[in-house]
Amino acid sequence: MLENLKQLVKENAQHAILENSEIPDDQNEAAVEAASGSIMDALKGQLASGNLGSLADVFKGGNFLDNPVVREASSSFVNKLESLGVNVDSAKNIATSFIPEIMDKFANKTNDPNDSAFNLSDILTNISGPDGKFQLSDLTSLIGFFK
Repeated sequence: MLENLKQLVKENAQHAILENSEIPDDQNEAAVEAASGSIMDALKGQLASGNLGSLADVFKGGNFLDNPVVREASSSFVNKLESLGVNVDSAKNIATSFIPEIMDKFANKTNDPNDSAFNLSDILTNISGPDGKFQLSDLTSLIGFFK
C-alpha cells in the first residue's frame, strides 16, 4: 500500500515538486518520499490516537482543509521539506496545496471499487501496524462513519 501511495504522489508531483524551483532537483525523490511518508505517518497517528472520526473523514473525501489527518500530514511534510533545504514559507505553500490534493485523490481511489490498488481493508491493515492492535470493533466503527 505504501508503494501505491508513493506512486500516487509521484504521478501528481509534477508541478508541486518536480517543477518547483524551491525544491533542489537532487531532492525531488526525497520530497516525494517525504510527502507519502508524511501521509502514512499521519494516518497511523490518528489511528493510534483513536481519532476514527478524522480517519473516516479522509476516506469520505470532500473538504480536507480542516481535517486533523491532513493538518498533521502537512505539518510533517513542511518539516521534512525544511530538512531538504526548502525555506519554511515555500515549504508551507507546497504542503498546504499538495497534501490536500493527494488526500483527495487517495480518497477517490479508495472509494473506487474498480481500483484494487487502494483497498480500504489493506489500508487499515497497513496503518494499524504489525502489533495487531487495530481491532474488528474499530473497523466496524470506522465503516459506520461511511453510512
